[in-house]
Amino acid sequence: MQKDQLSRRSFIERSALVGAAGLAGLSALSSCSRKKLAVDYEFPPLLEKAPDGSKIRAGLIGCGNRGTGAALNFLSAGNDLELVALADVFEDKVWDCHSKLKEQKVEVPEKNCFWGFDSYKELLGLDLDLVLLATPPHFRPAHFDAAVQAKKNVFMEKPVAVDPVGARQIIATSKKAESMGLTVVCGTQRRHQHDYIETYRQVASGAIGEITSAKAWWLQTHVWFRTREEGWSDMEYMLRNWNNFCWLCGDHFLDTHVHNIDVINWFMGKIPESAIGFGGRVRRLTGDQYDFFSVDFDFGNGIFSHSMSRQIDGCANSLGELVMGTEGYSNCVNTIFNHDGTIKWQYEYPTTRDGKSTGMPKISPYVQEHIDMITAIRDHKPVVEAERTAISNLTAIMGRTAAYTGQKVTWEDMMNSAERLGPSEYVMGPVDMEFPVPLPGTQHKE
Repeated sequence: MQKDQLSRRSFIERSALVGAAGLAGLSALSSCSRKKLAVDYEFPPLLEKAPDGSKIRAGLIGCGNRGTGAALNFLSAGNDLELVALADVFEDKVWDCHSKLKEQKVEVPEKNCFWGFDSYKELLGLDLDLVLLATPPHFRPAHFDAAVQAKKNVFMEKPVAVDPVGARQIIATSKKAESMGLTVVCGTQRRHQHDYIETYRQVASGAIGEITSAKAWWLQTHVWFRTREEGWSDMEYMLRNWNNFCWLCGDHFLDTHVHNIDVINWFMGKIPESAIGFGGRVRRLTGDQYDFFSVDFDFGNGIFSHSMSRQIDGCANSLGELVMGTEGYSNCVNTIFNHDGTIKWQYEYPTTRDGKSTGMPKISPYVQEHIDMITAIRDHKPVVEAERTAISNLTAIMGRTAAYTGQKVTWEDMMNSAERLGPSEYVMGPVDMEFPVPLPGTQHKE
């Protein structure tokens, strides 16, 4: 393996963001994607249960906690839904998932359990209608392309890529899926959440007037990390600690904050033209990521959205979105306010038997997105969400790159960047573990 294949230093050195487009012809998406986002939003049907129909057989690729959860969400979306295959890099992950599913009365045939870097290929060779993609995000573009080539409908978790090349590959594969009549639903579940959708309807109909600014934030404690165990190779350690390495998860500005960024793009009806920001690392013990980000996205015509993302223990935590308009503002999830803070409109949640609000939609959005997916498949009305999710992913990557480099980064830079994170081949063994934290700008001299 070449020394710079995983090195973050090479990322910084090459982040001038010039060079080949990576995927021929996709630089033109800079303008056409912006137009596409501005059209009337296509709302999912929001049924409480998917309609009955032919049996749908699914396979899960990525057997960690989120993958296991996604499998159970899928199975609870309707009748005649079966999970019949599992695949993961690690054998123990496969059997752990298999055991957890069995506790829920879900029996996956042992002959359909695969592990190793190429296990997804074995799974895709089975007679399946749908695949669930929940591996570390680095692998999503390749797995999505293979699934579409195998003519499978797809559910894939966000993020869908960790770098510009991967995001553009998702967009290209999305076009293939559309042409083949497949359904693809992504894990940006707020777009399937009753309260968010109804609030969007209000804002889109002019409840706050013209949007003038926005902000989004995800402030939380540090998430999980793994201490290296004896016998783990460099590659195994990183894969088991994937949430702490940028090439595998994209840093938390992408991995988690992409939810909030996606909501702002959705409500704005367009994507930002450029980003400028900063961040840093002061508390993390493993990996190579920042602890905090602060990024300003420029949507043009004097309209900006500020994004904050932080993962540090012992700090004030919250998450959400806000859009400000000429006639009010909204928290995007359930309320429209007048400028003086009084409530103009509020979403009505279901109530308990004693008449108190539950404060949450009747159907969990994690299940609702699967209900919507199965409904699209059984009603023969394909839905493909991959492109819009890739665009929000690329927005987050633009902000991350601005913070890492200290430079103003444009959408055109992203569409022309040849940057790809991670190795060109995957083997369990030694890897260059040099991951310097990005240092923007130059050192001050006395």
